[in-house]
Amino acid sequence: MVGVPRKPRNRLAARFSRPEIRRMEMLLQQGNDELSDPNFHQKLADEFNAHGRTEKKAIQMQQIQRWFLSRLNIEKIVDISSSNSSIEMDPAGDESLPNNALQCFDLREDNCDDISEGFEMEFEAKSYRDQAWYDVSTFLAHRVLSSGEIEVRVRFAGFGPDEDEWVNVATAVRDRSIPMEASECWRVNEGDILLCFREKDETAYHFDAHVVSIERTSHDIRGCSCTFLVQYDHDQVEENVHLSQLCRRP
Repeated sequence: MVGVPRKPRNRLAARFSRPEIRRMEMLLQQGNDELSDPNFHQKLADEFNAHGRTEKKAIQMQQIQRWFLSRLNIEKIVDISSSNSSIEMDPAGDESLPNNALQCFDLREDNCDDISEGFEMEFEAKSYRDQAWYDVSTFLAHRVLSSGEIEVRVRFAGFGPDEDEWVNVATAVRDRSIPMEASECWRVNEGDILLCFREKDETAYHFDAHVVSIERTSHDIRGCSCTFLVQYDHDQVEENVHLSQLCRRP
């Protein structure tokens, strides 16, 4: 992934609460046919917004639509892998398929780019090229390696097809990290692993980093002014950062 100027992650879009996520996970387990119905997504959004959410923090129908679409694609990967992993194919048919890959499957995109436009992504993936984490726009395909590991081909948000990558599902795909708010400063402790926004030579990335030490100060009207010394996992470089540069794991 070629480094490009990138802004810190959008902090304005509403986030699902834990009860809302549990509700959607329960519906997903039930496997109702309604899961792909926009009317069902709107009804669920209305249900969530009726429970104390302000207009500014309202959940949008497209966010719910995106959530179910992403989960259904991940389930499709696991289901197909389980039922077909014993069937070998000639890797020569796909120049991007390694010699230890058994099968490769395309996933239906279902206008994912249109659905996600203007809304926060639900997953992030780590690029093998620079070890940075990027929002996932679309899961394009998957393949099963002879080791049993699963890889997915991802389209990174804001990048074109030339930047698509195969990444390991277990180690390089995860739920999207959450930007820290000033009121959450107390959550950060020495030794924590956080996603950190790093700028260097007119490029910017999000890297995993460990918190080495914290210099806490009193907050004022401008928010948190504490300083966090972090060490980036990929190159062990240490740097002082502010809370606005940090994202926590869900």
